[in-house]
Amino acid sequence: MSAPALAPARRRRRPGAARRLLRQPIGVGALVVLAVLLLTALVSLVWTPYDPMAASSRLWDGPSAAHWFGTDQIGRDIFSRVMAGSRVAVQVAVLSAVLAAVVGLAFGALSTLTTRWVREPVAILVDVLIAFPTLLIAMMLAATFGGSLAVVVVAVGIGYGVGASRVLRSEFRGVAGADYVLAAEAAGLTRTRILTRHILPNIASAFIVQLSLTMALSLLAEAGLSYLGYGAPTSVISWGRMLAEMQDHVTTHPLAAFWPGAAIAVTVLALNLLGDALREATDPTLGTSRSARRRGSESAGTLSLGA
Repeated sequence: MSAPALAPARRRRRPGAARRLLRQPIGVGALVVLAVLLLTALVSLVWTPYDPMAASSRLWDGPSAAHWFGTDQIGRDIFSRVMAGSRVAVQVAVLSAVLAAVVGLAFGALSTLTTRWVREPVAILVDVLIAFPTLLIAMMLAATFGGSLAVVVVAVGIGYGVGASRVLRSEFRGVAGADYVLAAEAAGLTRTRILTRHILPNIASAFIVQLSLTMALSLLAEAGLSYLGYGAPTSVISWGRMLAEMQDHVTTHPLAAFWPGAAIAVTVLALNLLGDALREATDPTLGTSRSARRRGSESAGTLSLGA
């Protein structure tokens, strides 16, 4: 009888980016925090324990079963106001990220995929815009059009979008010189098709990370602008506005200012950790290099024990 034929070796497929992200405890924890934030914002549209704007006679009550986070200087329920402020946080983060994505991709593509007469002026314009801090742009817009969430979104989206375009520009250059892009150009594909089919998918990892960082920075910018009086108006509840209202009472009632500050800190931390987890999940070289270092440390430990 002839020997049985050897079965062909199966190729091990690399898990997808979503599965690699879910294997990271930090990434899963960040997703849980952001999911709770989004759920809180949606629930606050239809229900809060108390009216966030309604005053009462219970001034500066501490945390209790009736008021989980206590009350503020005019008797408003702080927990209800933190819930209502989550809506502004989600709006500013998402809209700023969308605008920053448009600005970053537009400037990144124009500064690398066009002719020299377009690339150089765009690069100069990017350098000029980066020289202006985002908060300064927001103050200029607020002085002209008045303080509002739209001013915050536009200023943050443009400011951080221009900053992201510098990162994306190097990604565009690296991908634009790849062999498969040159082959697509030789095959006669249009610039738009090459951009959407070959270039954008290959810069997605850097692009997603920049968006998560932009969302985190937009929350800090909104809080800072509202604290300075250039962000959300007094009729809109935001975490930054709550901190501004508590600034005169921090020494006497620090816990009342703690809750909105903690909400900002936890959300920003979750977005930053999610950006790191997304970068590792979408960039295969990071996982390969870390596993190689892990195997090298394990082998070195084995050799030392054998010695």
